[in-house]
Amino acid sequence: MLQNRWVQLVAGIVCMAMIANLQYGWTVFVDPMSLKHGWSRAAIQVSFTIFVLVETWLVPFEAALVDRYGPRTMVCIGGLLAGAAWAIDAFAGSLFALYVGGAVAGVGAGIVYGTCIGNALKWFGSQRGLAAGLTAAGFGAGAAVTVIPLTTMVKTSGYEHTFLTFGIVQGLVVVIASLCLLAPPAAAAAVRFDSPRVLHGTRDYTPAQVLRSPVFWVMYLMFVLVGSGGLMAVAQLGPIAADFHIAKVPVTILGITAATLTFTLALNNVMNGITRPLLGALSDRIGRERTMFLAFLVEGLGIFALAKFGTSPAAFVVLSGLVFFAWGEIYSIFPATTRDQFGQKYATTNYGMLYTAKGTASLVVPLASVLTASTGSWTAALVVAGAFNIAAAILALAVLLPLRVRELRLHG
Repeated sequence: MLQNRWVQLVAGIVCMAMIANLQYGWTVFVDPMSLKHGWSRAAIQVSFTIFVLVETWLVPFEAALVDRYGPRTMVCIGGLLAGAAWAIDAFAGSLFALYVGGAVAGVGAGIVYGTCIGNALKWFGSQRGLAAGLTAAGFGAGAAVTVIPLTTMVKTSGYEHTFLTFGIVQGLVVVIASLCLLAPPAAAAAVRFDSPRVLHGTRDYTPAQVLRSPVFWVMYLMFVLVGSGGLMAVAQLGPIAADFHIAKVPVTILGITAATLTFTLALNNVMNGITRPLLGALSDRIGRERTMFLAFLVEGLGIFALAKFGTSPAAFVVLSGLVFFAWGEIYSIFPATTRDQFGQKYATTNYGMLYTAKGTASLVVPLASVLTASTGSWTAALVVAGAFNIAAAILALAVLLPLRVRELRLHG
């Protein structure tokens, strides 16, 4: 039963869902920690930056350990670290301790994320955009079912109790789900991918060869441009809503009423999850670059609109949902494109190297708070984020597509 690729996919999705709050639930803890300890938002967000940097930049090295010890062992270790991280945050009485928690969370989440995405790409020789999208959807939508109890627990029991409780539960579920994970048999690599609109080669690039490829570095730049805008929204959404004076304002959409920030977080996690398999599957049909162009353009325009109209509670909810819908697809299309271009054998490590772009993008997150403090509003930071996405959309068709065509013609 465990040799079934769909069983492997589901196990990976469960693991991803349980580490989602490490990133997407963070924003609800920022203001409570600031209020209790007197720490500035920018200082607290350094922990988020550390988390993302460690989560991403260690993935290539963790991928090598996966090849040696297998996905089951590595994800189990990742689950234990992810659970321990929030326990550290629960008792953190200094910024240094908070930063340690962020680093531990990054190691745990990076192991789980990189292993599960790589495993999905290897099990699914065909439909790899859909497989990567469904796996990444666990990370995007996993927080959706817990954001309301998470927010409620912070209000009723304090952020410390919430960190500890959710940390233990999430870590335990990852450990249990990891027992189902297996590396695919060699036959899985033989499955061909025959979509006429998707560029794909037949050669397995080593990591060293990938680093010499212009295609890789264009993709890296695009990932940074898009990732920085999305990460800024993820980490700063709570403070933005508070500064717009709408965080606690009730809003009703489609007959559902909730506080603006709570509604926003729930909808964003759903949208961020839905988009990954949806646009991943779309890219399997119309091509990776065309899907990137459409998604990045929509996200850029959505961020511009959020800057202009976001002070309205209903507009804030809807526009942030649109931004998250367009942003989430980078975590399905980029791994699929990496597999298309650079082959199967080193797929986990090669995507791990590209995934470090998320860490590079995270460096923008604290700078957004600094820019906002210097200008007195979030407008400048949001406009920059929107411009980044428009630039990435143009790069997808004007630069990445012709580069991929040329490289595949030269090297297969």
